[in-house]
Amino acid sequence: MSIVVTGATGHLGRLVVAALLERGVPAADIVATGRATDKIADLAEGGVRVATTDFDDPASLRAAYAGADRVLLISGTDIGRRPEQHRNAIEAARDEGVRLLAYTSIANADVSRMTLAADHQATEAILRESGVPFALLRNGWYLENYTAQLPAVLSHGALFGSAGDGKISAAARADYAVAAAVVLTGDGHEGKVYELGGDQAFTLADLAQEIASASGQDVEYRDLPVEEYIRVLVQAGLPEGYAVVLADSDLGIARGELEVTSGDLSRLIGRPTTSPAPGRGQRAACRWRAVEMRT
Repeated sequence: MSIVVTGATGHLGRLVVAALLERGVPAADIVATGRATDKIADLAEGGVRVATTDFDDPASLRAAYAGADRVLLISGTDIGRRPEQHRNAIEAARDEGVRLLAYTSIANADVSRMTLAADHQATEAILRESGVPFALLRNGWYLENYTAQLPAVLSHGALFGSAGDGKISAAARADYAVAAAVVLTGDGHEGKVYELGGDQAFTLADLAQEIASASGQDVEYRDLPVEEYIRVLVQAGLPEGYAVVLADSDLGIARGELEVTSGDLSRLIGRPTTSPAPGRGQRAACRWRAVEMRT
């Protein structure tokens, strides 16, 4: 069985390839694709087939999907252009007779009003109209969205946001990667919609407390009006457009759009999800990450 992983040059895609190998999929049966394939030269050295693809180049997609049984379509990064780019990937999968296409969507995509959800909603509609057998992996937030901020949080003694007391069902990228590998290597997933998120939902105030506990220094959550939060993000060096999207995502959190209660992720991976809280979940992500960032 040949499995194609798009975006294998990114964090999640690489983890999916690793999860497939851990599940016993022969390296020669995995096709890792992306634009900057020099980033995955080590996978090629290990026997994984590597193919250079671009969502804007349908011919490259068809060539990579030729003979594939299953494809993991990891959503692209070009916000606003993703639906048409994803359409190219979906049509290539249809043309090459792919038997299952799994797509990494966003949690609660059918009801979310977040700006980030719009591209996923459009892609899900394209999938349903395509005739390609599919499974939707509606991924929630990654814990790494926050652990990547730890140096700045510790420097300021504060975690900033506009999420109010909204809860986030985040999990580690590796958890989502294992779930994808399970779906790609199993049967009976056609037509399934998996709402994926961590077992232990938390607020940003909860997260600030966990970071404080892990780091041994005072850290507070400062909930800001969205316009002020955008200014903070821009002052931190983010492009204004991206800052607006992130702040809008916090408003989605406040509305409950990134809280997931299905339990689908832990059921798929066969264990508790990674938790930011010491003593809960598989490991205390923020505790070891906070210590790691400070050393």
